[in-house]
Amino acid sequence: MADSSGDIELDGFRAEARAWLDANFPPSLKGKAGAAMALMEGGAFEGDFKVWRERMGAKGWGTPTWPKKYGGGGLTAAEARVLAQEMARAGAFNPMVQGMGVTMIGPTILDYGTEEQKAKHIPPIVRGEVRWCVGYSEPGAGSDLASLQTKCEDKGDHWLINGQKIWTSGAQYSDWCGCLVRTDPTVKKHDGISFILLDMHQKGVETRPIKLIAGASPFCETFFTDAVAPKDALLGELNKGWTVGKRLLQHERASQTGGGNPMGGGRQVSLQDVAKRYVGADEKGRIADADLRIRVAQHLMDTRAHTLTLARAVAESKGNQEPSNANSVLKNSATHVAQVRAELTLEIMGTQGLGWEGDAFTNEELETVRGWLSGKAMSIYGGSFEIQNNIVSKRILGLPDTTQST
Repeated sequence: MADSSGDIELDGFRAEARAWLDANFPPSLKGKAGAAMALMEGGAFEGDFKVWRERMGAKGWGTPTWPKKYGGGGLTAAEARVLAQEMARAGAFNPMVQGMGVTMIGPTILDYGTEEQKAKHIPPIVRGEVRWCVGYSEPGAGSDLASLQTKCEDKGDHWLINGQKIWTSGAQYSDWCGCLVRTDPTVKKHDGISFILLDMHQKGVETRPIKLIAGASPFCETFFTDAVAPKDALLGELNKGWTVGKRLLQHERASQTGGGNPMGGGRQVSLQDVAKRYVGADEKGRIADADLRIRVAQHLMDTRAHTLTLARAVAESKGNQEPSNANSVLKNSATHVAQVRAELTLEIMGTQGLGWEGDAFTNEELETVRGWLSGKAMSIYGGSFEIQNNIVSKRILGLPDTTQST
C-alpha cells in the first residue's frame, strides 16, 4: 500500500499557502503581472506593489527553494509547485522572479560563493532590495565571448577594471554587476578569465541605454574606467571564471525554459478565446476560420509538449546539482512557443494588433505589438538559437564539432 503521508503533508502546505496568499496578496494587483515585470526592469515599486514585494521577501517565497539560512523559502520542489498553483489561483505573481539576481546571479553565488559572499549578497536578493546586471558581451566578443578584453588588474589591496561591455540588460538601474573580466592575458583565452562582483555605484562605471525598436531601453553600453572592486570580490577561483560564467548561462537558460519562473502567476488569456473574440466562432463554438483553428491547435500541442518535456527534465535532474544540456533544448523550445504565440496573436487581432498609440487601441492590443517586437530577441539572448543547436548536436547527440579549425 502506497504511503500517503507525502500527499497529506502537501495538502497541509497547500492550505497554509492559500491562507497566507488570501491574507497577504493585495487584491488590487490581481492579474497585474505585466505591470510588475515592467517595474522589475527599471521602475520604482510603490503602493501595493511595494507592499507585496516586502511581504514576499520577508516570507522568502520569492525564492521558494533557496536555503532558509539566507532568507529563502526553504521549500521542497513539490511544495514550490503547490505554491505556484496557489499563486495562479489567486491571480498573484512573484515580484522578484524576473530579476537577474534571482534567475542568474543568486543561484551562481549559491554554487560558487564563499560563505561571506552568500551572507552578504543572497539576503538582499531574496528581499528584492538590489538589482543585478550581467557584464558578458563586448563589442568584439559576442558569440565568441571568450575573446573578451575587459582588463582586471591586481593592485595589491583591490582590483582595477577597465573596458567596455554591451547589451548589459538593466545596467542603468542596477546596483551590482556580475562581470567576466580578463585577469591573465598571457594564457589561452578561456584560461585567463575571472568572474567578479562589481559595485555599480561608483564614478568608474558609466551606462548608456540602447533604444530598441519596441520602444524600451533594457540594454546598455557599460564603460569601466578605473572601476574598483575589493580583493574578495572574485566569485570562484582566479582565472577560473569561464567555468563560473558557463554555470550562470545554464541558470539563465533554465529560467527561460519555464522552469526558472515557477510563479509567473495570473494565467494568460487562452489563444483560442482571443481568436473567438476577434475572428468569431462557428455554430459549434469553434474558431470560425478553419485554417487558423488548425494552427492554433498545433501551437497548443507544441506548448503542451514543451511543458511535459520540461517536467520530465526536472524529474530526471533530481539529485543532480549540475544543470544539464537539456536546458539548450528547452530554451529553443520555449522560444519557439513564445514567438509563435506572439505571431498568431498579432494575426488574430489584425490591424488592431499593429497599433502603437492612440485611443483606437486597447492596452492589451498596444502591449501585444510591443511584446511581439521584444520577443524577437528571445532567439538571440541567453545564447542564440544557433548556439543552442550547436550545444545539442555536440553534447547530447554526440555529433562531431565542425566549428573548430584544423
